[in-house]
Amino acid sequence: MQSLDQTSPTEPLSVAFIHPDLGIGGAERLIVDAAAGLRKKGHHVRIYTSHHDPRHCFEETRDGTLDVQVLGDWMPRTVAGKGYIVFAILRNLWLSVLLLLSHNQFHQPYDVIVVDQLSISIPLLRWTGSKILFYCHFPDKLLTKRESALKRLYRMPVDYLEELTTRMSDEILVNSKFTRQVFKDSFRSIQRVPKVLYPSIHLESYDKQVDETDPSVAMLKSPKKTFVSINRFERKKNVGLAIRAFAQLAERYASDFANLRLVVAGGYDKRSIENREHHLELDRLAQELGLSTATVFPGEVQDVGDAQVLFLLSFNEAQRTFLLASSFGLLYTPSNEHFGIVPVEAMYGRLPVVAVNNGGPTESILHEKTGFLCESDPAAFATAMVQILRGQPLSRDVLGQQGRAHAQARFSLDTFVNQLEGYVVELKTATNSEALWTSASFWVLMLLCLAVPGYFLGRR
Repeated sequence: MQSLDQTSPTEPLSVAFIHPDLGIGGAERLIVDAAAGLRKKGHHVRIYTSHHDPRHCFEETRDGTLDVQVLGDWMPRTVAGKGYIVFAILRNLWLSVLLLLSHNQFHQPYDVIVVDQLSISIPLLRWTGSKILFYCHFPDKLLTKRESALKRLYRMPVDYLEELTTRMSDEILVNSKFTRQVFKDSFRSIQRVPKVLYPSIHLESYDKQVDETDPSVAMLKSPKKTFVSINRFERKKNVGLAIRAFAQLAERYASDFANLRLVVAGGYDKRSIENREHHLELDRLAQELGLSTATVFPGEVQDVGDAQVLFLLSFNEAQRTFLLASSFGLLYTPSNEHFGIVPVEAMYGRLPVVAVNNGGPTESILHEKTGFLCESDPAAFATAMVQILRGQPLSRDVLGQQGRAHAQARFSLDTFVNQLEGYVVELKTATNSEALWTSASFWVLMLLCLAVPGYFLGRR
């Protein structure tokens, strides 16, 4: 396997990444790893984003490892908490316009532009002459609820544009076979079959020693056996399932329940109304189930006491290292998750994983070898947790060792970056007739939309 410290055998390419909000999450981790990996191989890399907060980001994006350009952050994300997708589109388009105007892309275009999550900017970016690679974590049209007629009405053109602009990319990658099937079912007009590029983890960053002198780590130390849930504080992540399953251990594992603890950790952005509301909802749920709770907000260090459920909002890297090294198992609760990098991180950290038996985790977790795949039900999760606690059918240590070996073999950063580099190099000289035809048709349609009304107005 080629080391990332070696330069690429191919001529260095210039590659740009476009990502809407460079915060902390699985999608952001993938982009950071991809950009850093290509840079180590000698390629010229830059990330463009509409928002980057040095207090809420991955280390590589603030320590100079990666060149990050923020364009158009003045534009709001919502108005009164509404219109998220509309403003996401506007911010993405404005970013692309500024990129075109301020970075001389018509004369010295990037060889490849990797567009992440939002495809709406692809028609503009094609004017640069760069090849466009679109990475689809999941179709956006499936990520929103349509509770009202107005919401359904305004989503119709948004959904149409998503499919049309995605079809204009030269290459399409997805994060799992599950996502590829959903993509094909959702975008029936796109004839190409997307290629699968599994996310990875940077193994070396997970081999750090626990720093017990760090105050933010010291406050987490406990003699209790700890299960951990790592997810953003979003309702779709179904973290309540972990809390309900943990509460069932009061009966299922009554003899030693007092020596158990659940840490609910994950991305928390104070700008997000949902993050703030959902944390309170989960705290309320735990207390209704008779569990004592404590919350540590970002940057805080405090005495968490004897809390049975600890909410750790936007943990730092030292805390992550501690949780992966000291916990007894990971509870991964989302259903139909596109891929889910957290189970891979946990397996590399020798943690058995309990996850829902659908979506991406079915491609990363080996049932009863590296963890357990269960129905999305508290009783099923609780049963798996008891199996881990009792070492049946395999001990926690055996599950952990097998998980680490599996993560090393299939989800290393070397594997990910080597595969990505192959796609990028191949794309530089490739021609995609579907993308070219769709792009030409799109701009003809746009010109007609402007020219026909202008013609009739001019005759008045």
